[in-house]
Amino acid sequence: MGSKIFEGITILEFAGFIAGPFCTKLLGDMGARVIKIEPPGYGDPARHFGPFPDDVPDPETSGLFLYLNTDKESVTLDVSTATGRELFLRLASSADLLVEDRSTAPVDGSMESLGLGYDVLKERNPSLVHLSITPFGLTGPKASWKARHVNTFHASGEGYTLPGGLGYTLNPDRAPVAAGVHLGDYDAGQMAASAAIAALYARAFQGTGQRVEVSIQESTMALNRLTHTLYLGNGRLVDRSRTYEYGGIYACKDGYVILYPREDRQWRVLVEIMGRPELADDERYVTRADRIRHGDEVNRIIGEWVAELTKEEVYYEAAPSGCPAAYFATSEDVFGSPQLAERGFFVDADHPEAGVLSYPSRPYRFPKTPWSLENTAPGLGQHNRDVYCGLLDMDDAELSALAQGGVI
Repeated sequence: MGSKIFEGITILEFAGFIAGPFCTKLLGDMGARVIKIEPPGYGDPARHFGPFPDDVPDPETSGLFLYLNTDKESVTLDVSTATGRELFLRLASSADLLVEDRSTAPVDGSMESLGLGYDVLKERNPSLVHLSITPFGLTGPKASWKARHVNTFHASGEGYTLPGGLGYTLNPDRAPVAAGVHLGDYDAGQMAASAAIAALYARAFQGTGQRVEVSIQESTMALNRLTHTLYLGNGRLVDRSRTYEYGGIYACKDGYVILYPREDRQWRVLVEIMGRPELADDERYVTRADRIRHGDEVNRIIGEWVAELTKEEVYYEAAPSGCPAAYFATSEDVFGSPQLAERGFFVDADHPEAGVLSYPSRPYRFPKTPWSLENTAPGLGQHNRDVYCGLLDMDDAELSALAQGGVI
């Protein structure tokens, strides 16, 4: 087997919580060395965000942190000090990529305000790719703003459409909601990883690094093009009232399913499956236009059938027929999926503090460079000696002095 795709690439991560760490996780999974810089004492904010085993908060056992930081090295560094800034610059001098997102900065402001702007970094390392992830980008009236997921997600326009479908039908007066589990931050991390790969690829041909920026707001917008295109093209404003003319989400015995017999042939096979073949030729439902006019009746008929079955019974009856069908899987359903088990998507790893846990792995396959989980997430500052003494040639006395002075 060959080496991993990004083996030999060194990434400096000056980021926290989700967007930046997810970006570097994706690249670390491909073999890059990721050196994670964390503030002394507190560390990455994700360390303080659950879930925690047995619901006992511990910065070393946060489920979020454990997932986002596998196969990384952790060093502590206070860049608000002159010594800390110099150490940062020395680390950046030997890195291929710097990923930063402000979340770990000890003061408000940009990398420039810390004395670590791209011009300074470029003098030390002209081939460095400096990738910045910010809520709204590095330019414009909101360039300096801080924001959380609820801000950037709703600023993207996506939240205005949620919850639609059954959520709107059951609760039409409910206010818009954001997507769960910080989905927009993961979107930004994925976009940032793509941008970083492109910049490293460009460097291989052009010989120099560059400053790359990713806006979390724009990342979410980029994945929601249709909603914005409809408004820009014909003035149609999509909101939470968006729903199917008929069909959609139905409650079954153990959850929810979605059925959408849009085409005439799909309606005919569905009513056959339902044991109501006479409905195929009922003049109220023969064509799609007919079914739209009698949408409430169509939904009542489908809903009554679905209510007596489990979600998997509905799915495995309807899906093979060609009628669009799906069931809403819970985390338990996903974890117990025979499909994912066959592909080995979940892997077990033993963390020194959290114990043996199952981790989601990777959504891709490289047969010549297979993925494997080499190390669980690091403890805070676990690799101070390895990095500072190994990479920067410090001795133990220097390392001890830095620790006593609160620099690391």
